[in-house]
Amino acid sequence: MDLVEFQGKQLFARNGVAVPAAGSVCRTQQEIVEAAEQHLGAGASAVVIKAQVKTGGRGKAGGVKLASTVDEAREYASSILGLDIKGHMVHIVYVEPASTIAEEYYLSVMHDRVNKGHLVICSREGGVDIEEVNRTNPDAVVKVSFTPEETADGLSDGAAREIVTAAKLPAEIVDEATELLVQLFAAYRAEDATLLEINPLIRTEDDRVVALDSKVSLDNAAAFRHDDYAEWQLEGLQANDPLEAEAQEKGIQYVKLEGEVGVLGNGAGLVMATLDVVAQNGGRAANFLDVGGGASADAMAQSLGLVLKDPAVKSVFINIFGGITRGEEVANGVIEATKRLGDFPQKLVVRLDGTNAEEGRQLLEEAALPSVVPASTMQEAAATAVRFAAEA
Repeated sequence: MDLVEFQGKQLFARNGVAVPAAGSVCRTQQEIVEAAEQHLGAGASAVVIKAQVKTGGRGKAGGVKLASTVDEAREYASSILGLDIKGHMVHIVYVEPASTIAEEYYLSVMHDRVNKGHLVICSREGGVDIEEVNRTNPDAVVKVSFTPEETADGLSDGAAREIVTAAKLPAEIVDEATELLVQLFAAYRAEDATLLEINPLIRTEDDRVVALDSKVSLDNAAAFRHDDYAEWQLEGLQANDPLEAEAQEKGIQYVKLEGEVGVLGNGAGLVMATLDVVAQNGGRAANFLDVGGGASADAMAQSLGLVLKDPAVKSVFINIFGGITRGEEVANGVIEATKRLGDFPQKLVVRLDGTNAEEGRQLLEEAALPSVVPASTMQEAAATAVRFAAEA
């Protein structure tokens, strides 16, 4: 579950991570104007009006504006509310007093899937795309992985200090930045987050270190430990994409992406790996869809139907690893699902592995469905699906 900026800052604040003075959550132009009047009247030199959507690129899309007067706030309110930012309609705006910024940095803590632990990233170059910084100036990005054993009692002060020092943060703020990183890591653990990102982390003119923005992803699988997770589900922040909304109603784990190869797998880790192998073969995934632990005909039909509703999808890569679910059950689910869905132009490339995978592939071969192409390896399946998408 992803949070928007103001929610992330609330989560930071309750875990001791320094954030700017509290802003105002607004849903109407009048509320934005009143919030601007309040903050400017309390002594703020300007207010920042920020669209609250679960995507990046708000600034470039016109979703972040600095207003030094109430009239400017009124003008920006009308342009930001209802703005479409990468398919996300703006229904909520956050108005906060402008901060005095001396320098901008980058800081994040995230789940490290590769090393099965935790990854801390820190850079003196903040406020921009960290992937671009890593590509053009890798020496400016410090990455440190930790095992769960190393951080069983949290991130130590010494380890945090080494990171911010290696990132060449100014000596004047090393102590405060160290403390903030320790608190950020503690929040990451306490909240069962998979990502806590601050970009930018700012140094104010009086040498305070403050999280000016937030990006937070929480682990839905840990929701049973957090009654407050439900508090983050506010009206106006749900999926705006109709397919995502439909998936949400049906309980399907689906995220719309911008590619042409539909992706369906069982298990979030396998689906993530599938997205990667599609990209490695020169394609782009059109979606993330985790069909879950089983692959029954009902589950496959609902999931496939959702993926195929996206007009951008030119081929589909079905990647299933059989554990408790056996390969022949998966194959029968795919066969039955295609019958239920009827005719469709896209090719389905099916890769089965694990329990009774060979039997499953044989069933698919014998069915001789014109839309289904079995593949024996993940690499072969990805390359085939990308080729079909390019030819469509």
